[in-house]
Amino acid sequence: MPAYVAMRRGINVSGHKPIKMEDLRALCSDLGFRDVETYVQSGNIVLQSSLENPTIISKRIGAKIIESFGFEVAVIVRTSKEMRNVISNSPFLKENGIDSSKLHVTFLSEIVQETSLEKLAELSTTSQDRFHFAPREIYVYCPSGYGRTKLSNVGIEKALSVTATTRNWKTTNKLFEMVSRI
Repeated sequence: MPAYVAMRRGINVSGHKPIKMEDLRALCSDLGFRDVETYVQSGNIVLQSSLENPTIISKRIGAKIIESFGFEVAVIVRTSKEMRNVISNSPFLKENGIDSSKLHVTFLSEIVQETSLEKLAELSTTSQDRFHFAPREIYVYCPSGYGRTKLSNVGIEKALSVTATTRNWKTTNKLFEMVSRI
């Protein structure tokens, strides 16, 4: 049975859209997903499903969150194989002197064409921050810290007109480790 990582955008941030992780696990189990695990309070879920379409999984979880909690939350889903590719294809780790604690991955809700990247490039012209484009992810390196970058999740969403959710490199690796075990 295929394994997936489902990442929620914007829950449990500064007290907004609170969902307890045990409630999120129960919600996913009620939807028929198996081996449901969560990681940290930001709504990362690893699960198995007989469904082979990540978009359907995303829509079902999103609809159940609206039904159960009364608010809409974006859900971005990646397969185990896609997560492996995210880890192995990081361009920044091939460079010397990269501090992986300053590396982030922004997961996009849909494929973005390279022609859309001009707006994104404008966000990094006045800082040391850099990004690398992949069709469904943006790798972001922020040597001065993510809290100071214009390449934030909101900045990327505005520039590319897509829904996105960002995870630091440690969390991205942990999610891959978890999805690889099931």
